[in-house]
Amino acid sequence: MTRTLILLRHGKSAYPEGVADHERPLAPRGRREAGLAGRWLRAHQPPIDAVLCSTAVRTRKTLAEAAIEAPVDFRDDLYETSPDILIDAVRTVDDDVATLLVVGHEPTLSQTALLLAPDHESEAAHQLAEKFPTSAVVVLTVRGAWHELEAGRAELTDFHIPR
Repeated sequence: MTRTLILLRHGKSAYPEGVADHERPLAPRGRREAGLAGRWLRAHQPPIDAVLCSTAVRTRKTLAEAAIEAPVDFRDDLYETSPDILIDAVRTVDDDVATLLVVGHEPTLSQTALLLAPDHESEAAHQLAEKFPTSAVVVLTVRGAWHELEAGRAELTDFHIPR
């Protein structure tokens, strides 16, 4: 079975004085671009069956602004994490999920996408390696079950920057 893994970087965050990193909200631009990312996802990708989302305020607000309607698992382990931990989280997803959205942070998202997709010669891979801006979306095609996910087992099919 072919599955779709979508990685969404949180929207542009604000930096209010005295607010811890985990608690930073979205800036107005972040709210607008997260909404654009959600509209792009609904127009260009299969319906999202499930979401894994970091517990940081800016990721939760990005998901809300994107207006994705799917069951959400908010995970502390997706904040300040590594590609290995993110992949381990994806491996726990039920087999009936065909399209999974992960809302998270840099540099983990770009590192994960490039680890999963072995072809780094595509235009999308070059763009991703250069910069993964806030609210950007990476789409990967995954063959097999989620619990089988490992490095080199996906194809990078799209990279979109909502502006």
